Amino acid sequence: MLEIRNLAVDYGKHVALQGVSLDVAEGETVVMLGANGSGKSTLLKVIAGLVRPREGASIGFLDAPLLGRKAHEILERGVALVPEGRGIFPELTVAENLLLGAYPRRARSDEAANLAKVFDLFPRLAERRRQPVATMSGGEQQMVAIGRALMSAPRLLMLDEPSLGLAPVLVGELFEVLATVRESGISLLIVEQNVRISLSIADRGYLLEAGRIVGEGSAATLADDPSVQHAFLGVASDA
Repeated sequence: MLEIRNLAVDYGKHVALQGVSLDVAEGETVVMLGANGSGKSTLLKVIAGLVRPREGASIGFLDAPLLGRKAHEILERGVALVPEGRGIFPELTVAENLLLGAYPRRARSDEAANLAKVFDLFPRLAERRRQPVATMSGGEQQMVAIGRALMSAPRLLMLDEPSLGLAPVLVGELFEVLATVRESGISLLIVEQNVRISLSIADRGYLLEAGRIVGEGSAATLADDPSVQHAFLGVASDA
């Protein structure tokens, strides 16, 4: 579904990504693991059309090139991003935020059905559909951000640190919902610092370090890898 080859991004003299290549298959959940500043968020922004990479890269989605297209055109093709910080409109109600997600032509005819699906995934949003988002908790606001992305009827849903700042019980609820989204056939590409829970719903993962892919494997393999356990899961090494 998604094919990225030789991706490189510079911010002035700082190299954010260098020679990154990865794939996401239809219906697959892939997690990107890496420390802060490793380039994970930049990667998602490039795919979404928000950051321009260095020449020589290629990004294909459903056998069509994405590079050079504007962000709204990429969204129209079925790629949606839930950004770090959520990017919601706090003055608007839950329903108003969600309906903004149905802007793409691909989603307009199914707006009512998609809204029903979002409310089924997040019953709390149905209860508070007329409530201004600014008055809601961080967990509820993250539900709005994910629900708004789902309103665009995506084929690929990208999430940048979805559990950031949430209480552990809410993190568990959130990833239960993402597991349900995965079962619906939507592909997921997740950047997440909570490595244990993200690997629990993933098929595969990539390790990103200083802007380069330094490892990859199945979720089970990565969860059992001593170096991953030491770096990300708080497991002491034998050394």
